Amino acid sequence: MSANKQQGYILLVEDEENLQEALKLNLELEGYEVSCAGDGTQALKKIGEEYFDLIILDVMLPGVDGIDVAENVRLNNNEVPILMLSAKSSSAEKVLGLKKGADDYITKPFNLEELLLRVKKLINKNKKLQDKETIDDYYHFGKNKIDFKAQTATNYRGEFIELSKKEAMLLKLLLENKNDVVPREKILQSVWGYNVYPTTRTVDNFILSFRKYFEEDSRSPRYFHSIRGVGYKFTN
Repeated sequence: MSANKQQGYILLVEDEENLQEALKLNLELEGYEVSCAGDGTQALKKIGEEYFDLIILDVMLPGVDGIDVAENVRLNNNEVPILMLSAKSSSAEKVLGLKKGADDYITKPFNLEELLLRVKKLINKNKKLQDKETIDDYYHFGKNKIDFKAQTATNYRGEFIELSKKEAMLLKLLLENKNDVVPREKILQSVWGYNVYPTTRTVDNFILSFRKYFEEDSRSPRYFHSIRGVGYKFTN
């Protein structure tokens, strides 16, 4: 993962070409990686295929507007922070944007320094929410034991299991977020890397493997749960 991506990966949705180019340049100078979309349809396609740390979203877009994009993102249980840009400064417009899912709202023309500060704040807040307490190299639940250092496990039947790197990464992510649903986007970003989105089926297959390894009754799982349309959860 590049330093830029560690800093943050931003989707910039803006149909004014000059403003899009200027914002992209300034965000990249701050160390962010930026992907651009010129309309709402293109933005929704990118959001469905990639993980972003922040979406900067213009309200006035051709076709599907920014309000509809934000609403669609939230309806899909995607909690990515959204910073809305609007030429309209009316409080009704602002309230609507925030109601539909924006985390922050800034009116044009805006001060670049203020925009960059808001971007940094939203990304940092999101990362803090996502960073759970890390677990040790050794972890046990029920009669199952995991050794993350060796990437191995011993299950309740006493069977020795060699875990693949991705199995160990996904297992650790679920255990670190014990009793919380981990969104599919978060899993795909953490385990597979930013721009590669395998199908949901890929993650499902990993969960099925975990059930086979660690559940006494895989059809009625105690530990590994799929939450349809949202993500996955480990409970203990």
